[in-house]
Amino acid sequence: MPHHSVAVTGASLTPFNRRRDGTSWRDWVFDAYSTALAMSDLEPVDIEEIFLASESDFFSLQLNPASILATELGLGGVAVTRCEAGGASGQVAVHAGVRAIRAGGARHVLVLGVDPSASSLSGDAMRALYGFSFDAWTDGMAGVTSTALYALSYQAFAAHHGTTEADLASVTRQNRANAMRNPGAHLPRGDTAEQINESPMIASPYRRLHCSPLSDGAAALILSRRDAVPSTRRSAPGIAGIGASTDHMHLGARSDPGAFAAKTRAMERACAEADVMPKQIELAEIYDAYAGAQLQGVMALGLSDAPGRDHQDGDFAPDGRCPVNLSGGLMGQGAPVGATGVGQTATCALVLEGRYHAGLQPQTLPNYALADTHGGVCTTAAVTILQREAAV
Repeated sequence: MPHHSVAVTGASLTPFNRRRDGTSWRDWVFDAYSTALAMSDLEPVDIEEIFLASESDFFSLQLNPASILATELGLGGVAVTRCEAGGASGQVAVHAGVRAIRAGGARHVLVLGVDPSASSLSGDAMRALYGFSFDAWTDGMAGVTSTALYALSYQAFAAHHGTTEADLASVTRQNRANAMRNPGAHLPRGDTAEQINESPMIASPYRRLHCSPLSDGAAALILSRRDAVPSTRRSAPGIAGIGASTDHMHLGARSDPGAFAAKTRAMERACAEADVMPKQIELAEIYDAYAGAQLQGVMALGLSDAPGRDHQDGDFAPDGRCPVNLSGGLMGQGAPVGATGVGQTATCALVLEGRYHAGLQPQTLPNYALADTHGGVCTTAAVTILQREAAV
C-alpha cells in the first residue's frame, strides 16, 4: 500500500477548556467540522462516512451520538461508526477512517472526536467513571483511581530508569509553557519547579500540577484518498503508517509494570508500515495524562533511551531534535478524551503544512510526525505516523 494513499485534507480543533458559555458538544463538533471542511476544499456531499470517537455516553448523555451528528451536520445518508478505546478512542477512529479509504470503501471520510469531560458531571463523578476505564471489578468498583494506577506504573519505571522529581517538573514546565503559546489551550501556566514540587500530592509521586485537566472540546479530520484530493490540496500530508496493540489489563500481571509494551508494539507496526525508524520522527504529540506517562511514552516509542536526561537537555523542546507536545499535550492543551487522538493527528497535520499557531510552528517543516494515544495504563495503544507531502 503506498504511503500516501490517504491524505489529511482537513484538520481542526476547537479550544480545549471548561465550557461555561451555554454551548454543547454538538456545537463544538459543528465548529470543528466546518473549519476542517473549509480547509479541505470539499463539499458536504463529498463525505461518504463518519467515524466518531467518544469515550462515554455518561459524558454526552446521548446514546448513538454518531447518528445524531450525521443529522446535526447535514450529512444524512452517510455511513456512521462510533469508535471507543478509552483514551485511545480518537486515534482508533483515525485508524478506522484510514482503513475505510485503503479498502476502497470511500474516497473522503470525516473523523470526529468529542467529549464534554469537564462540564457535564462533577469532578468526583468523572474520577469514578475513569476508574471504570480499567477493570471495573478489580479497580473501579474497589475505588482505585486512574491517578493511583498511573503512579504505581511510573514508580516501577522510575525505579528501573532512575528518573527523578526534577524530570517530572521538566516535562510539566515544558508542556505548560508550550500551552502558553497555544490560544486554544486549557492550562497555559508558567509554574516554576518549586511551585510544581509544592503542589498537593495526589498519588505519590504525582502532584496536582503533574496531572492533565478534565476538558471539553472537539476535533475533526477529513481524510481523502490521494487520487481524489482536490487540486488545491495536493500538498496535504499523508498517513504513512498506523499501529495498535494491547497489554494485560492488570499491572501486576505484566512482566514489567513500568513499561508501556503495547505502545512499543504499536510503534513497531506503524514504523514497519511507514518504512521509517523512530529516530526519523521529528515531531511528536504524546499521550501525557501525567508527566511520568510522557517519560514512559518517549522511551516506549523509541524516541529516547534516557528520556529524563533528554527532556532536561532540550531534545524535546520546540527547538529540539524532536519537539514533543508543541500543543501543550494533555497537560497543557487539555484532555477531552474522544477529541484527544483526533486533535493530536490534526495538530501534526497542521504543523507539517506550516499552518500551526505562529508562536509554535517550526521554521523548518518536519518530514515525519507522530500522534500517540493509549487507554488505561497503556492497556490499549494506538499511534499514527504522518508524512509531509512534497510541495507541488
